[in-house]
Order: sequence, then C-alpha cells, then structure tokens
Amino acid sequence: MNKLYKIFLIFIILGLPANADIVKIFQFTEEEFKQLKVRKVKGETKWALGSNENGNYIRAEAEGTGSGLGKEAIIDLNKTPFINITWKVEKNLSGIIENSKKGHDFAARVFVVKKTGSTALSNRAVNYVFSSNNNVGETWKSPYTKKSIDYVLATTLKNDNEWITVKSNVKEDFKKLHDLDISELNGVAIMTDTDNSKLKAVAYYQNIFFSSK
Repeated sequence: MNKLYKIFLIFIILGLPANADIVKIFQFTEEEFKQLKVRKVKGETKWALGSNENGNYIRAEAEGTGSGLGKEAIIDLNKTPFINITWKVEKNLSGIIENSKKGHDFAARVFVVKKTGSTALSNRAVNYVFSSNNNVGETWKSPYTKKSIDYVLATTLKNDNEWITVKSNVKEDFKKLHDLDISELNGVAIMTDTDNSKLKAVAYYQNIFFSSK
C-alpha cells in the first residue's frame, strides 16, 4: 500500500557499529517500545512484549486493522547483507489472495527499504512475508505499488503456529527483484495487517538482525 511508505519517515535512527558482523534491529524491550512510533494504515495493530528461552519478542494482533513499527537504519549490505528473522504465526489468514488488493494482508511481514528519491513514495522495498497461502520463494509486485515486492520467506502451509528462523541475502534480493545494485539500506519495519480482508491474525517477531553470513 502507498500509505506504508509514510511509516519510514518517522522512525528512529539506529546507532550502528562500523565493523559489526551482526547488526541488531529490534531489541523488543520496554525502553525501546516506548520510543517506537506507530504508524497507522487503518486502525491499529495491538502490540505486546513478551519473552521466552530465546529472548524478547513482540506479539502482534490485527482484526480488520493494520499498523507498523520501524526504524531508520543505515545498514552496510557489503558487510552484513543477510537479514535474519525469527517469527511465528499463531492465527493465519487462510483463503485470501495475497497478491490482490482485497487480500493484500499478511499475518507477519518485515520490510527493508532503500531510499531512491526525495520522497517516501519513491523508495524501493522488499517485503519479506510469512504467507498464509503461498509457497516459500514465491514473489510478486504489491498490487498497490510496483516499488514494493512481496517475497515469501515462510508459510503456514508448512509452519503453522511454529517458531521458525529464516534468512535471505538482501543485497541479492534487491538485484533480483528490483534490478538495483545497492550497498546499503535505510530502514526496516515490521507489520501485521488485516485491513483489506477484515480477518484476524496473530503473529510473533523475535531476533531480527543482519549478519555477514
């Protein structure tokens, strides 16, 4: 959706170590959560912090609503090109057509954004999604803007209500999906939304970071 790009205008800049092999994005702590800005697309996703044996996480619940949490972050993709995401979908969106306007909702998604112009709407994005109906590896242009590409990294067809960790090379993904050679990113966001389908989704996010391999 075009409105999503406005999310990235208000996010907090991360201080990143110059030579880090791992760049952490979200800590999912009370202190961080108080600083995060919520950008509503329609209504507001309910966010709640929690923890388990693997650390902190955030729970997202949306029912006919959608909002995102994110940060601006200059991420050197020559040093740390791999995004790592641990997530789980407790309640999926079975039956929707995710590449249509009426069904363009995801129980869990992580955006990575590259600024390519002077306005937010000129940005390019890869939208890594936890799909409810499609297979891992499938891609398509967002029905709302060709500047955002949906890329299925996980699916409830195989991992329903299970924690799963996925990884992808963002530098290579931008070349493959946008035909862009980029060396850095400018923002990362998470979003759980059901504003198009009007259904209910519940998902969890944990351990989102970039790594050198």
